[in-house]
Amino acid sequence: MAGEVVERSGSHPREKRRIKRRIPIRIDMTPMVDIAFLLLIFYMVSTVFSMPQAMEITLPPDDKVPIQAEDLLTIRVDADGGYWWNKGEIKEDNMPRVLSASEDGDKASDSLRTLLVDRYRQNPRLAVLVLLHPEADYLHMVNILDEFDLIERSWNSFTAERMGVKIGELPTGKKFSIRYAIGDWKVTDDKVIEHAVDAAMERGEL
Repeated sequence: MAGEVVERSGSHPREKRRIKRRIPIRIDMTPMVDIAFLLLIFYMVSTVFSMPQAMEITLPPDDKVPIQAEDLLTIRVDADGGYWWNKGEIKEDNMPRVLSASEDGDKASDSLRTLLVDRYRQNPRLAVLVLLHPEADYLHMVNILDEFDLIERSWNSFTAERMGVKIGELPTGKKFSIRYAIGDWKVTDDKVIEHAVDAAMERGEL
């Protein structure tokens, strides 16, 4: 019949849609913690830690040790990093000589090694006085001390090999050790270097 309201069966489609419940997710972190601790222990056991770099220095006795002038080798490092050396007292005919790099491009500290080895072969009682200019790079002082250490190790290693013993078994009288001191740069050292530079230029070394 026209105009009659027809009732539809069922409800709206949206009402038929069911609301899905989310399933809670739970992750057990216990195995992860175990693995993390195992890795940590593994790296702690297997890692080789860098040893602190230190140089062994044999300190002299408290009493002052007298040194003859002919047994003293003085090494000066000027403001520009130049190495100068002289043996004995400063005189007009005994001014410091410059240590230049060798022809194959080695640094001056390598020339210093050659100088020290030659001088110690001539005079085992030699003592070294190191003077560093205040404006010079302190790395030069470290290089000089490294040269001392290298010469001592090489010398003692050669002596031990010749005697057929280990380095630690060398008698006290056979061990080689460089006697050295580090002094303060003074105004007189500036004047000494000025005269040494003039003398080196006259000889054609600079």
